[in-house]
Amino acid sequence: MELGMRLERVRTNLNAEEQSAIDRLIEWLRIPSISTDPAYRAEVRRAAEWAADRLRDAGLAPELRETGTPGAPGHPIVWAHHPGPAGYSGPHVLFYGHYDVQPPDPLELWESPPFEPVIKPAERGEDVPGERVVARGAVDDKGQVASFLEALRAWHAEAGEIPVRLTVLLEGEEESGSVNLERFVKEHDAHLRSCDVCVISDTGMLARGEPAITYGVRGLAYTEVILHGPNQDLHSGMWGGRCPNPINELSKVLARLWDQDRRVTIPGFYDDVLEPTPEERRAWADLPLDYPAMLGKIGLTKEADIGEKGWTALEREWARPTCDINGIVGGYTGKGAKTVIPTHASAKISFRLVADQDPGKIVRAFRGWLDANTPPGCRWEFIDHGGGFPGTVSTDSPYLAAARGALEAAAGGKQAHLIKSGGSIPVVGLLKGQLGLDTLLIGFGLDDDRVHSPNEKFELDCFRLGMHTHACLLSEFAEMGG
Repeated sequence: MELGMRLERVRTNLNAEEQSAIDRLIEWLRIPSISTDPAYRAEVRRAAEWAADRLRDAGLAPELRETGTPGAPGHPIVWAHHPGPAGYSGPHVLFYGHYDVQPPDPLELWESPPFEPVIKPAERGEDVPGERVVARGAVDDKGQVASFLEALRAWHAEAGEIPVRLTVLLEGEEESGSVNLERFVKEHDAHLRSCDVCVISDTGMLARGEPAITYGVRGLAYTEVILHGPNQDLHSGMWGGRCPNPINELSKVLARLWDQDRRVTIPGFYDDVLEPTPEERRAWADLPLDYPAMLGKIGLTKEADIGEKGWTALEREWARPTCDINGIVGGYTGKGAKTVIPTHASAKISFRLVADQDPGKIVRAFRGWLDANTPPGCRWEFIDHGGGFPGTVSTDSPYLAAARGALEAAAGGKQAHLIKSGGSIPVVGLLKGQLGLDTLLIGFGLDDDRVHSPNEKFELDCFRLGMHTHACLLSEFAEMGG
């Protein structure tokens, strides 16, 4: 049967099975797969087994692959591979998602128990929540992964097979730091290097009714510096003005991280930055975003729209690297007065990076800059807290074109926006840095889904869009094989 006709039957199946799909999602959401709390270890495994059963229903042969070490066991990864139909020559697609969830605290702020999912009706008004399932993990990430699982099920039910070569990797530790993922990726290096593109549904749309593909996220380098001065706290009356005060000196050094145009002054910081194309900048300028209104929501006026000179707020978020002090500590910070010159002061500093910056290179450059700016009589202690590579898919990528076609087909012809994210998704950087693998972030969440907060939700319109998008995307990838 011709591929287009099979896809039509698959989508008909998704419509017919919609209520059953919602019921299955609710069943998964009832499992409290809180990966960070050892008390829920058995529940995390039960959630993994549930996902494996759904892959089995789609004709795959999933495994639970253990992670960690005998002394420090991790949560299992759900792993499955499908070789594709006979004679298949299209791309090998990796789908990544996670089945673990955040703790639900504070429980008293939930309108219904976090692991007793409820369907709430649509609210009345403009740009307000529609019909939705409310539960921990609803949108992050069980609901979005379930939309993919349902697409696989429908393809298997109607076509008897999955139309692409596919590997599925569902992690059980994303919400607790992915502590075993890097080792797992290294152990499966040969297989994963055979993948051509990764698809992740763990992000959001531009807005309600505005589907989007995130084709780039920033990387991260996270550091901590401690400036050591005297070997003991000193009386500020006796020693003030006679020796270096680590708080004073650290503050002065860190203030030199930016020039008057708010550009980072570390030599070589911008050397590897991949500039956005004029076409990208024009497309971003046309997006329906109101930055003054966004500032208003966080209690700021339009005058607070500040950052690197020559770039708009959106461009600074999506295409420019940044440096931020995330915390600074030194001396006496308790109640009342204590006049001391402290022995040391410290700061935590993060760098958000863009393609094609290397976090290791940035960290080395920062250390060199600190050494060149060491205050007299002081010494630095440097702590690297890690990070990850940025991930960007070229706008002329055939995989991006396939994803855009699938999303627009599923959305009834509605334009799919191409967006970036100022945040960092560690697995995207890991796959890019370790395997050179690009990732398409095709997400269906909304800004008001209350991710990681009480009353987390996933709107059923978004769930429908996810199911149909993934069904169409499998067809688009299959067509790339000729």
